[in-house]
Amino acid sequence: MNKHASPQEMIDSLDNMLSTINALEITASGEYEKGAVKVLRALTQGQIHSVREFEHLKKAIDLLTLELFEVKSRLS
Repeated sequence: MNKHASPQEMIDSLDNMLSTINALEITASGEYEKGAVKVLRALTQGQIHSVREFEHLKKAIDLLTLELFEVKSRLS
């Protein structure tokens, strides 16, 4: 079973994909191709944003868990 990629590895991979998409924009000749490149760019940037937001959520959950343990230990 394969391990999940780390968030930084995912962001690096998506950044590389974004670079490829930017290169595609340069070679795109028709309106359809240019439109498709814009859609791909928006999707890739959205994925990068989602990975970063997920990291923030993980940190928030960790902090909340620590606070819950502290409250529980005070009540015991």
